[in-house]
Amino acid sequence: MLPETPLTADSPDVALAVDLDGTLVRTDTLHENLLVLFKRAPWLLLLLPLWVLKGKAYFKAEVARRAGLDAAQLPYNEELLAFLHEEKARGRRLVLATAADQRIAQAVAAHLGIFAEVHASDGTVNLSGARKLAKLKAALGTFDYAGNDAVDVPLWRESRNIVVVHAPAGVLEKARGLGRQVHRVFEKPKVGPRVWVKALRVHQWAKNALVFVPVLAAHKAAAPNLLAQAVLAFVAFSLCASSVYVLNDLLDLDSDRRHPTKKKRPFAACSLPVSVGVVLAPVLLLAGAAVCLLLPPAFAALLATYYALTLAYSLRLKQVVMLDVLVLAGLYTVRIFGGSLAVGVPTSSWLLMFSMFLFLSLALVKRLSEVRRLRLSNETSAHGRGYLAQDYEQLASLGAAAGQVSVLVLALYITSKEVTVYYDHPERLWLLCPVMLYWVGRIWVLAHRGQVNEDPLVFALKDKVSYAVGLVSALVLWAAT
Repeated sequence: MLPETPLTADSPDVALAVDLDGTLVRTDTLHENLLVLFKRAPWLLLLLPLWVLKGKAYFKAEVARRAGLDAAQLPYNEELLAFLHEEKARGRRLVLATAADQRIAQAVAAHLGIFAEVHASDGTVNLSGARKLAKLKAALGTFDYAGNDAVDVPLWRESRNIVVVHAPAGVLEKARGLGRQVHRVFEKPKVGPRVWVKALRVHQWAKNALVFVPVLAAHKAAAPNLLAQAVLAFVAFSLCASSVYVLNDLLDLDSDRRHPTKKKRPFAACSLPVSVGVVLAPVLLLAGAAVCLLLPPAFAALLATYYALTLAYSLRLKQVVMLDVLVLAGLYTVRIFGGSLAVGVPTSSWLLMFSMFLFLSLALVKRLSEVRRLRLSNETSAHGRGYLAQDYEQLASLGAAAGQVSVLVLALYITSKEVTVYYDHPERLWLLCPVMLYWVGRIWVLAHRGQVNEDPLVFALKDKVSYAVGLVSALVLWAAT
């Protein structure tokens, strides 16, 4: 926050009008309402054109009425909010003036408890620009104004003091050229590359390395053409996965903001506006589809199935107990099958069975950590999930059992006839069983201790012991070949 000029001596006697979208909150409440509507009742989006034809105010009112955005979970501009509390303590009359629908504005005012008046769109009049200015002049006479956008310039021109909040450079320049006192400038935080990397969840791309498993399992990694196909499959899955992650974050804003760590995600924290995510998700999907043109049609069909399944997961399936973890395990297995289709190498049924049980176990680790957090915070249920705090023991037993079954499948594969096709010394593969039993058991012990508080595969990428287990496994496979 940069002070420009001090307020005049009679400042407390002059009301300070504050805009909502992009100013008091670091988001656009209409955009967030539309996302909530899409998640809860996507069929209502068909009515949007009809609502628009009746005017902006009517459109906002209908969306707000059906979405029911939670004012308590909005990303407030904490720096501005602290300033407003200081002004309130000085005796300043604070007024919320916004083009957002009155349902949202009243909910925000009730939640914060610092505004003496609320002026907002009412379903008939869209309180923006000249209409907002006329309303404030009639209600307040002289006023100071806090805003963030070009549409606020006319209000600054008529206000006594100017407060600029997270405005683009061009808007700030216009505000300073109005001949009014610019009392405060709350600078917009810069968006660096790290924010974009976090939004795309690039670290999650490691999961897509599973597409290399079929070509490695078939001992054909030395074939350049097959390896190139696998790389393209990896890129296609990564772009598609990032599209899904962006969309998932947009649809989970409310749940993420209630979470102790997920609330720091770029869209939940509004480091990136939700409008950027709405554009970014389809662009990433189209880029992934373009890469598919270089791969067999069967792979493109599988990737489309993957995207549809993940979309269904984001919209509904993640709320269904046990079905959610089965879907997650299936999505991991789909990556392996996708790698098989990309390179034209058949996938062993043993490999698919092993991956299904192993990834079911890891998916349950993820849910266990969430339920454990519920128990520690004395909550009964997880928002946006179907699990209760009392499910902890059951999840633990199911997950550990699934992990042990995956090792059993590995042992059965070692005793099968298929193993002799690829290995000269298949008896040496028995060493993989205790190694896997150790790794799975250790993951579950750490999960019980609360030391696996994220995706277990992401945890493994940061875990030195997991790297050691991977190295030992690779040596065993080499010795058996």
